[in-house]
Amino acid sequence: MANKFAHDLLLSERAVLHSVASRDIEKAKSFSLKFNSINYYDSYDELANNPEIDIVYIATPHSFHFENTMMCLKKGKSVLCEKPLGVNSKEVEIMQKEAKSRNLFLMEGIWTRFIPATEKLIELLNEKVIGNVLFIRADFGFKADFNTDGRIFNKKLAGGSLLDIGIYPIYLSLLILGFPTEIKAMARMTESDVDSYCSMLFNYKNSAKAILESTFEANSPIEAYIYGEKGHIKLHSRFHHTEKLSIYLNGELNKTFIIKYKGEGYLHEIEEVNDCLLTNKTESIKLQHTTSLELIKIIDQVKTKIGLSYTNSN
Repeated sequence: MANKFAHDLLLSERAVLHSVASRDIEKAKSFSLKFNSINYYDSYDELANNPEIDIVYIATPHSFHFENTMMCLKKGKSVLCEKPLGVNSKEVEIMQKEAKSRNLFLMEGIWTRFIPATEKLIELLNEKVIGNVLFIRADFGFKADFNTDGRIFNKKLAGGSLLDIGIYPIYLSLLILGFPTEIKAMARMTESDVDSYCSMLFNYKNSAKAILESTFEANSPIEAYIYGEKGHIKLHSRFHHTEKLSIYLNGELNKTFIIKYKGEGYLHEIEEVNDCLLTNKTESIKLQHTTSLELIKIIDQVKTKIGLSYTNSN
């Protein structure tokens, strides 16, 4: 992920990859040479102390997001942190409060929101092309080899399908339908006590529904369908950074949009952050602090339903 982000950062005319850091100095040096950064460090603290750096992109494992983000904020650096922003709502609330108290920019790195096809989807839904939304379906799954030392199955690194990939279907449901009034969820847990499969059903005030899945057990379609009164919209695989939308009306294909993103897809997120920094905004209107807080509160409820907990977290 950091490689793809750095690749796209080089495509921006308004940003410079100034410094990179890794706990392994050789990895930092290799990454620096690959993407032509000015400096490289074997200490995150040393990077955050550099006065020439305006914002830090954090792509460490989930369990370190809070620690790394707070360290950067306390040293006066704005932060773009990969999803999930924190492993529970308490962490997210503390980070957001810290950023606001220091008048610093903070955003969760949900690139999905800034993908051009997502922007088009929002436009179509606002135009009521398929009428009022009745329900949505979205899945994200891939087959992963079980390895308790690896990031995705390691409980100490806040592993599991919910936080790693389930966050994408959940975010899509939040974007389209808002915060649910009722949440039901079931999961299959691994020997390392994280979920390898999670199924969710959300209910909303207007009786709309969201049916969502995430799994490391099998390769799923990674598609999303938004069903309305007049028809439905399909977000083709992989829906969270799709380049293809199809509208179906009266049971027939009505129109297909092919909307390409630039680079690896992260450039659109990067440019939104650049816009915010250059106009002295402390949060993006497209991905506000309230959205990230609602997202993790939904995840917290799902965690409770499936019996998933992390060390020092709820």
